[in-house]
Amino acid sequence: MTKRRVKVRRVYEEPDPGDGIRVLVDRIWPRGLTKARAALDEWCKDVVPSDELRKWYGHDPGRFEEIGRRYGLELQGPRQAGALAHLRELAKDGRLTLLTATSWPEISEAAVLAALLEK
Repeated sequence: MTKRRVKVRRVYEEPDPGDGIRVLVDRIWPRGLTKARAALDEWCKDVVPSDELRKWYGHDPGRFEEIGRRYGLELQGPRQAGALAHLRELAKDGRLTLLTATSWPEISEAAVLAALLEK
């Protein structure tokens, strides 16, 4: 079994030495979090889903599979595809941690993104 190159964590958790490159993949800055505490390497806003898709999803577990399909289509746009390619490059040489402020990272857009990057 191979070790995952891309993982998803809440940005509010303490950084872990195994995180590698830490990239925030949320549209807005996490409430109440300082830049120092976030310990980010990058903030990649160009890879986030559209407001329409994000609101439609609303972290409904029953819509997780469908958001993966819809988000995958959105990531084919030129700006999004460029950001996705950049994240692929970061993941290629080591560990990449996608950070999100959501309370449910395992069913977040970041989890969809991580699965795409692992392919």
